[in-house]
Amino acid sequence: MSYLPLKVVWTIELTKRQEKILAIAKEEGPITGEQIAEKLNLTRATLRPDLAILTMAGFLDARPRVGYIFAGNNSNQLLEREIKKRRVKDYKAVPVCIGESTSVYDAVVTMFLEDVGTLFVVKEKGVLAGVVSRKDLLKVAIGKQDLQTIPVSVVMTRMPNIITCDPEESLYDAAKKLIDYQIDALPVVRETEEGSKALEVIGRVTKTTITKAYVELGSMLNI
Repeated sequence: MSYLPLKVVWTIELTKRQEKILAIAKEEGPITGEQIAEKLNLTRATLRPDLAILTMAGFLDARPRVGYIFAGNNSNQLLEREIKKRRVKDYKAVPVCIGESTSVYDAVVTMFLEDVGTLFVVKEKGVLAGVVSRKDLLKVAIGKQDLQTIPVSVVMTRMPNIITCDPEESLYDAAKKLIDYQIDALPVVRETEEGSKALEVIGRVTKTTITKAYVELGSMLNI
């Protein structure tokens, strides 16, 4: 005599608080237990049993250094959400700036010492005037002119022909600009009191910045 395997089916009836937790995780996850507790105006200790039950029942997925994720989200959705969360202001590096009267020779030295491929040329109060790339300096260097007598203002790309990015801009949009315009760096700028035409340089985003950010993202999501 053969027996059919016994299939045990069980259900769990969620409390209203657990349903709220799932709604928050679904809408805003990945999200930490502390953040969920804050949204519900409760302590982390109060929520701990609910989070444990929802995780064991498969409603939530708990990931170290990431937080709780609604189990209905697939990997692509999680990756998309994390990408959109990242802002330029959280990853921008310190800008390397020079003045308009700086000689091409000194610009080359600065680029070498700072180990960068792009220099931002600024006026008073850090207002962006131009950008000098490695290629710009190379074009002048291969000539027979005296590099110490030529100011960078002669070879730089001037405003408004400079691609910039905003601190609140997503890192994804900044990366797309680097690719679309085939440039190595973006000045991170903000408007000054003089108006939108006067932009103060407050940082830089490079291909290295983007690479580090997405390597970090891959590590967090165990890609």
